[in-house]
Amino acid sequence: MFLSYAARIYYKSNKKLNKKTMKKFAMIVVFACVGMSGVAIGQIPKVILSDKTGWHKIGETTVDLTKETDEVVVLGADRFASIKFKVEDQAINLQSAEVVYESGENQNVTIIFNKKDEGYSRVIDLNGGERDLSKIVFVYKTLPNADNKKARVELWGLKTNAGTK
Repeated sequence: MFLSYAARIYYKSNKKLNKKTMKKFAMIVVFACVGMSGVAIGQIPKVILSDKTGWHKIGETTVDLTKETDEVVVLGADRFASIKFKVEDQAINLQSAEVVYESGENQNVTIIFNKKDEGYSRVIDLNGGERDLSKIVFVYKTLPNADNKKARVELWGLKTNAGTK
C-alpha cells in the first residue's frame, strides 16, 4: 500500500513512470525499510509481567563496537526501586546512564564499571524509591579485542513493592 501511494506521488511529480524507474524506486523503498529495521534489532525487549518482589531482567542489548551509547526500553510492569547492569561475552567500560521515567523526569547516574571481566555493575538506587521507568540510555566504551566480539548488556531491576497493598 505504501509503495503504491509513494509511486503515485512520484508519478504526479514527474509525469513519467516506466518499468525501470519503478524498479529503482521500489529498491530504494525496500533498502530504506531494511535499514530502518536494523535500528531495533540490537535490543531484545522483554515485557515484565511479574510484580513479585526481587530482581527482574528488564531487557538486554548487544552493544556495537562502533557506537558509545545504547538504550533499553522498559515495557510492562515497569515499576522499580533500583537497577543494575550485567555485562557478558566481552568486557566494556560502562560510564554513565540516564534513567528516563514515565513522568518525563530523568536521572543521570555515573556508573564507572571498568572491570576487564564480565559481571554486574553496582546497584543504582532510583530517586524517589520505586518509580515507573520508560527507558535507560547508557554510555560505554568498548575495550579492544582481537576477535571483534560484541558485549551483551542486560538490565536488571529491583521491585520492592513499597507502598503497594
